[in-house]
Amino acid sequence: MRVGVMASGRGSNFQAIIDAVNNGEAPDVEIVRLVVNKSDAYAIKRAEKNNIKFDFVDSSDISREDFDKKTIEIMEKAKVELIVLAGFMRILSPLFVKKYKNKILNIHPSLLPSFPGANAHKDALRYGAKISGCTVHLVDENVDSGPIIMQASVEINENETEETLSEKILFHEHKLLPKALQLMCSNRLTIEGRKVIINTD
Repeated sequence: MRVGVMASGRGSNFQAIIDAVNNGEAPDVEIVRLVVNKSDAYAIKRAEKNNIKFDFVDSSDISREDFDKKTIEIMEKAKVELIVLAGFMRILSPLFVKKYKNKILNIHPSLLPSFPGANAHKDALRYGAKISGCTVHLVDENVDSGPIIMQASVEINENETEETLSEKILFHEHKLLPKALQLMCSNRLTIEGRKVIINTD
């Protein structure tokens, strides 16, 4: 399946997908395009190193809808069938979500529905949670609220910091996202309302 990736920063989850494709763990995934909204995003270097075409769409001086329209145009030209948000730090417009309904995957650093939004690690520690983790989910019109595909958990220690928790969870993100993406691209997921069923046959 032809996959387009959207990123804003270092792109370590983008790299995890590239590695999974290269080592045969994601045989049905073909990364055909990267879109970044920051010109200094390190994800660009990862794309260049792996001969993946990329586009920079500046999000600083245009509306969310105009940004999304430009991105849709890029993805359509590349014949993208599935979108992956790999550290993409913008909320997508309803226009974009409807265009790719049930075709956008996101990775979030908490066990959703707990601690959605941009400060998941801080929120988990402030709340006194004993367990956190990461969630791969489908994107809908609301923030971090789409149907859950896969999750992985980590224990939160008494002396945990945002940095140590982030590092622990990121390790699992790099494993979980390529796995969920391969399931999606091999048509092994059935979506029934909020429930995502993994077909093991």
